[in-house]
Amino acid sequence: MRGLFIGRFQPFHNGHLKGIEWALKRCDELVIAVGSTQRSFDRMDLFTAGERVEMIRRVLKAKKLEGRCIIIPVSDINNNALWVSHLESLCPEFRVVFSNNPLVKLLFSGTGKKVLEVPLFERKRCDGTCIRKLMLSGNKWKELVPPEVAGFIAESGGAERLRSISKGDKNEVVR
Repeated sequence: MRGLFIGRFQPFHNGHLKGIEWALKRCDELVIAVGSTQRSFDRMDLFTAGERVEMIRRVLKAKKLEGRCIIIPVSDINNNALWVSHLESLCPEFRVVFSNNPLVKLLFSGTGKKVLEVPLFERKRCDGTCIRKLMLSGNKWKELVPPEVAGFIAESGGAERLRSISKGDKNEVVR
């Protein structure tokens, strides 16, 4: 059986990894849908689709999970009524959706696909918003992402990019 795991992965963090490992105990193969791929280089969506795919690919390879996962980039269509069919058109067939997102659960509720909530791992710390805030402020964030992701962010200058994008926005909060 194949499952679907959806996220923006801005950046891919330890909570995502734990969720994927949990999902792979419940299915044979997992489609990892990288969402909002048309957005990048802003404080909420810092990394490009290719960068997020590369982060995930490096982690899956290190964990020897790449043979059980398919990574699919998915752009937004800004129409929730059509989103499920859009997603299904981009992905190989799947039977179960792993998500805690209320909208995702609602949209898949009428499709006949099973939706399973994923246990959250250190939710207050393993959260993209929290990690981006830590990156922006120069505080410790690397322990919240797999080592392969920390290395990739260092190589690509991700923290510097975030600080550069955020210059002049002292009163705004990183989302």
